[in-house]
Amino acid sequence: MKILDVPRSGSYQGITSSRNRNGQYVRTRATPVNPASTFQGVVRARMSTNAAAWRALTDIQREGWVSLGLSMTRTDALGQSYDLTGFQAYCSVNNVRLADGLATTSAPPAFSTPVNITTLVITLTAAAFSLAYTATPLATATYLNVFASPQRSAGRSFEGDFRLIFTSAAAAASPANIFTAYQARLGTPVVGNKIFLSIVASTLGFESGPFLASQVVA
Repeated sequence: MKILDVPRSGSYQGITSSRNRNGQYVRTRATPVNPASTFQGVVRARMSTNAAAWRALTDIQREGWVSLGLSMTRTDALGQSYDLTGFQAYCSVNNVRLADGLATTSAPPAFSTPVNITTLVITLTAAAFSLAYTATPLATATYLNVFASPQRSAGRSFEGDFRLIFTSAAAAASPANIFTAYQARLGTPVVGNKIFLSIVASTLGFESGPFLASQVVA
């Protein structure tokens, strides 16, 4: 149900408040889906490992992560910016490092922002899925991380469900062939369906801004 009220997002009792391009709305709170998939288990295991490792850090190391977190900003569902806590910064950096095949780090690294992907040309059929991107090759120690959606109706224009399906080698050159990775995770592309993509570059645990795109399977 669409409403006119103070900006808010989240759930209280049996009601969930949110917003879309048409404005604010409320709906009956739904129980989150818990598929207990292998990929979900990997993410949960990483978070458990991070929590245990955070407790084992020295006070000086934790203070360093707190300082780093003040440089790492995010935007919430209401469009408001906020800084990360030390624990959030530690998890963010080390989750990205693990996804890129790197070891975790106890010492907070110097803050850096990888260069954004600037252009993307998508080739998508029922038998091929590749991404031609710039700049190419990627910078030293920089990886291409591809987040993709399940297949949607061609008429859909918004997507909020992105899943990491592919991570390139460091300093990889364009194009990236992601057909096998997508097929293994989300199925063979079907002609007429639309797939949404969020592409980021990552360096030593830090991610660039996302390059958002979509393509209908030809």
